[in-house]
Amino acid sequence: MKFIAMLLMLYTMFIGGNSPYKNAMGQIVKTDDGSKAENHINHNLVGEDPLLLNVVLKRKYLDGEVSEETVHETIWALEDFWAKYETWQLVDMDEDKLVFETMVDDISPLLKINGFFGLTQDGTLSIFNGNPDQADIIQSFFQIDIKKLEGKKHLQLKQGIPVKTKEIYTEVLETMKQYSLEKQKEKKPN
Repeated sequence: MKFIAMLLMLYTMFIGGNSPYKNAMGQIVKTDDGSKAENHINHNLVGEDPLLLNVVLKRKYLDGEVSEETVHETIWALEDFWAKYETWQLVDMDEDKLVFETMVDDISPLLKINGFFGLTQDGTLSIFNGNPDQADIIQSFFQIDIKKLEGKKHLQLKQGIPVKTKEIYTEVLETMKQYSLEKQKEKKPN
């Protein structure tokens, strides 16, 4: 419990102390199980032996994919540890691991490598893992009015449009929204 109390105390110190855990040296710190541990630690140093901790890093991409990486941290100075992950959000914690999360303003590596925009048989705009004729759908968006879709765009979607960048991803989605059946339903008066 001493370990968790120390991590929580230091975490609240860096996020502004808006939690039930006190953040000043020598104050009582409430732990996850409701017990209290008196805090008499140095804010910078962990002690003679380093803390060994598993850190799970979750990255959420624009396309909805989530990647997860586990790193093993040897922590000598807690201040350095929290500074290292200051751009991440702590979402879960237990005695032997911390889980951090971040939003990545890009598409996932999977899409960059092998993602293709295409149409399903019912005309739904989707991203496929490989060419659209392989039918391995990664993500689906909305149904397209095929009759209103230009011949060139229809042919491109049949062959598959590679999703190599965030710009291509957003451009194709924006372009295809005008052919969406849902958008056309919104325009019709009741």
